[in-house]
Amino acid sequence: MNRPAPPAPRGTRKDRPGTPSLPGSGSGWPRPIVWGLVTVAVLVVLLSPLLSKSSSQDLNYSEFRNKVTNGEVKKIDVANDSSRISGETKDGKKFTTTGPTQIPDDDLALFREKGVDVKFRSPSSNLLGSIIVWVLPIAILIAFWWWMGRRAQGQMAGIMSIGRSKAKVYNTEKPKTTFNDVAGYAGVKQEIKEVVDFLKSPGKFTEIGARIPKGVLLVGPPGTGKTLIARAVAGEAGVPFMSITGSDFMEMFVGVGAARVRDLFQTARKQAPCIIFVDEIDSIGRKRGAGLGGGHDEREQTLNQMLSEMDGFETTEGIVMMAATNRPDILDPALLRPGRFDRQIVVPLPDLEDRLPILQVHCKDKKLAPDVDLSTIARGTPGMSGADLANLVNEAALFAVRRGAQEIHMEDFESARDRVLMGQRRESMVLSEEEKVMVAYHEGGHAVLAYVLEHADPVHKVTILPTGMALGVTQQLPLEERHIYPRPYIEDSLVVRLGGRIAEELVFGNISTGANNDLVGCTELARKMVREWGMSDRVGPMAWGSQGMVFLGDDLMHSRDYSDETARVIDEEVERILREQEDRARATLREHRGGLDLVARNLLEKETIDGAEVGALVDQAAGRVVRRKAAPRPIASAEPAGNGRAAADETQEIVPGPRAR
Repeated sequence: MNRPAPPAPRGTRKDRPGTPSLPGSGSGWPRPIVWGLVTVAVLVVLLSPLLSKSSSQDLNYSEFRNKVTNGEVKKIDVANDSSRISGETKDGKKFTTTGPTQIPDDDLALFREKGVDVKFRSPSSNLLGSIIVWVLPIAILIAFWWWMGRRAQGQMAGIMSIGRSKAKVYNTEKPKTTFNDVAGYAGVKQEIKEVVDFLKSPGKFTEIGARIPKGVLLVGPPGTGKTLIARAVAGEAGVPFMSITGSDFMEMFVGVGAARVRDLFQTARKQAPCIIFVDEIDSIGRKRGAGLGGGHDEREQTLNQMLSEMDGFETTEGIVMMAATNRPDILDPALLRPGRFDRQIVVPLPDLEDRLPILQVHCKDKKLAPDVDLSTIARGTPGMSGADLANLVNEAALFAVRRGAQEIHMEDFESARDRVLMGQRRESMVLSEEEKVMVAYHEGGHAVLAYVLEHADPVHKVTILPTGMALGVTQQLPLEERHIYPRPYIEDSLVVRLGGRIAEELVFGNISTGANNDLVGCTELARKMVREWGMSDRVGPMAWGSQGMVFLGDDLMHSRDYSDETARVIDEEVERILREQEDRARATLREHRGGLDLVARNLLEKETIDGAEVGALVDQAAGRVVRRKAAPRPIASAEPAGNGRAAADETQEIVPGPRAR
């Protein structure tokens, strides 16, 4: 059932089409034009007497009588109201003078005697000038007070409407989004389909006594399409969709957030059945009492009002509330209990089966060359969200335009992936010959270990060209998507990360600052093994999560979960693990020193080599014909260490990425 949209709040007249605009209202005539017209009118009134004056000689009354006596005056006009005398001499010259209020009889006799044509005139009434002189000032005052009243009225209307909800309403008449517009995520769409069925036909649920969840919380990393899924639910159900963000409830005035929540639900009840979608709900749904402001700050009052509206004394039948967040751990428990947001739907990072349809959707309006294989690109982009994939396709199109190509080729996707993960290639940076040799051996150490170790991911590409913040990069591509990482895989990952530092030590007899990024990643990974994954026999099956500072109020009186003695043991175990893997890396590189030299030599010559060439060089140095580990197909997928992208599964963080020097 289609219902009309709610009336627009007051104070938004300028946004409504067809509304006549008045001067000074902000959307009519420009104010400079109005004030310019008023100025011109005033100048006309003030200057009209001066403009009406003709060019004449001004005489005093004595000079005027002398001219009359001498017979030089032909005619005069006497103004009765001002005794202003204007006349003309016999030679055609005009003059003006001012006589007495009552002209003496002697002077009048003199005028008759000399034959002067005398005329007495009464003042002529100029209707237009009178109107301008008397009405214009009054009109200006009235217009000024009317303008002031309009401004005051607008300010009062803005103040009175500050408690109104800022939610945007999307009706069914507008182009709607459906599940067909959401690529992948079959499991998520199946789980949320119950909400659509309830909004379409609530009768079959109420007949059996079933109650649909009042609130659905979409949880997932940024860029996974939570907002798009919520709009698809409204489009499938054919009901109004009210969208608002958590920050729209916050204002500098006390009580505004709670008032907007009340107005939001009142509007939703008038349009029921409908969907209310609150994006980034963690901005107002944080745990109460966690801050330093006590329980009376504006944010907590807004949360209290929302809790009451969702499951208080008043029922909200026909209203389904949806929200999205990527921080469910900081939400208030009362917000997540049954009766409110009692169903949480996880929207994870897309896996291989989901990435392919997402890429197909983003490539619909792109001109792709025949050599582009989207399945290979999907396999080579684990850990990327839908937004990342959209950015990847756009970057590939930009690279194709820069090359002057008419279609997007596979090499453009390769360059785009490098640009997204590692940054722009720095063509202007020039390394010295000594630095090039060190970078070549550093990256060669990573590549050789990644090839020869049994549990390490295969090498995809090695380059010594400066890219982003790195002087060289070694890329690895997993053969398959992993969700659980065994201990041998993690240990081999540590060995590969330490390979660059050990290669420098073996070849040059010293170490450099180039292994900083590798050491940071190794230390973090080893600490997770000890503290979180229980992979230390000395510490045992105990785990302590990350000590992230989420709430200032909670952490002021918070102490770590383990003692100082346990902290010392953890540090010792981390050091032990790193030194053991360092010894493994050193022994393995000594065994394959010939392969390391060949790889470094080819890097100095070609600057970039692929994984197949790395394997051939290592096997050639070892005297083998068949390689131990097949190189992957093109398009690498691993993430650069420390790039900040976190996957849905916390163990995803250990996926080895490009080894940046």
